[in-house]
Amino acid sequence: MSSARMHDPYAVLRIRDFRLYIVARLSITLAMQIQAVVVGWQIYDITKDPLSLGLIGLAEALPSIVVSLYAGYIADVVERKKIIILVITLLAICSAALLYFTLNVSRVLTDFGALPIYGVIFLSGIARGFMGPAVFSFMPQLVANKQLYANAITWSSTTWQAASLAGPAIGGLIYGFYGVTAAYATDAALVVLSLAAFSFIKNRPLPENANPQNMLDSLKSGIRFVFSNQIILSAISLDLFAVLFGGAVALLPVFAADILDMGPQALGFMRAAPALGFVLMAVIMAYRPISVNAGKKMLWCVAGFGVCIVLFGLSRNFWLSMGLLALSGAFDSISVIIRSTLIHTLTPEYMKGRVSSVNNIFVGSSNEIGAFESGFTARLMGTVPAVVFGGMMTLVVVGITALKADKLRTLDLNPAQEAV
Repeated sequence: MSSARMHDPYAVLRIRDFRLYIVARLSITLAMQIQAVVVGWQIYDITKDPLSLGLIGLAEALPSIVVSLYAGYIADVVERKKIIILVITLLAICSAALLYFTLNVSRVLTDFGALPIYGVIFLSGIARGFMGPAVFSFMPQLVANKQLYANAITWSSTTWQAASLAGPAIGGLIYGFYGVTAAYATDAALVVLSLAAFSFIKNRPLPENANPQNMLDSLKSGIRFVFSNQIILSAISLDLFAVLFGGAVALLPVFAADILDMGPQALGFMRAAPALGFVLMAVIMAYRPISVNAGKKMLWCVAGFGVCIVLFGLSRNFWLSMGLLALSGAFDSISVIIRSTLIHTLTPEYMKGRVSSVNNIFVGSSNEIGAFESGFTARLMGTVPAVVFGGMMTLVVVGITALKADKLRTLDLNPAQEAV
């Protein structure tokens, strides 16, 4: 029987705890995406300043970066499910606070403007800083067979992006038709559903560590591991700078309201468009995993992402903008799945929390730092020039990476790697 026929694209979905993980991941991602759309539109409605949109990303990224290394260490010494339950509880409190701010009995926003919203986003940044390494290192524990890692990563990434597809559209529609209170109530309910799903997953003991270290030495070893591996370092660096310069998502409220002359419903669909492209490509990759010339394909796809961002910045047609955003998500899908598979495959189980924390600093927070960069450059040079500049810088980064990272450029995923 050929290897193509032996490949089961639904293998990990037959595992009970992985299905619960998928439900939990879907719910929390839907909640965060709904929250992002509503917070962005609400703050822009209050301030009418594109820099205020960038400050949302900064308010979330800074605490996440500050706690990230420590969070990675904690994920390697404390049962990961316990960490996840704790941080989702904190995220539920944050969602409840945003909901409370919109109620008639509250005068918080009237008295203090957008500042309380930034405060809640700051707290959620701390929670997400701890959640990233815990979830990253907990997921492979649900899959006993390492040969299923790529399959698990594909479905996990697809779930995240499917929620990223539906969440903004749901958030925009609820906000547009039923108001901000209903949108935040939906956000809070989904966080509670995620908490319940994670609670039903069986506890997993920590992987055995043959070389236990104190916290400082442990953190140093995680950093050394990443910086000594050219493939991992170049892959996450490429993603870092592509998202940092090429992310136009933070400025979508400006495009929806001022450039394309649309409303919050359109903003929701525009936020969802990249995820639509990502999901479609991820489904294709579940059936046809990439093996040959994976490194070159990753570089070309990041370059394609940059071209899409440049053209999106120049577009004045809503449907063309939607198509370009969707295509950018398709290109991004290939990069994310290859990078995640490499990190899971090349990192020892007992070190995954620390390596994930370094990855989170590079990539996880680049969306939020990129949002600040977009808002700042939009203030300096205007919204459209800022987006075009970011896309061009992404192409420059791809060129430099292709020249310097020879191991990534020549990377193939052999059948054994492809399966893990």
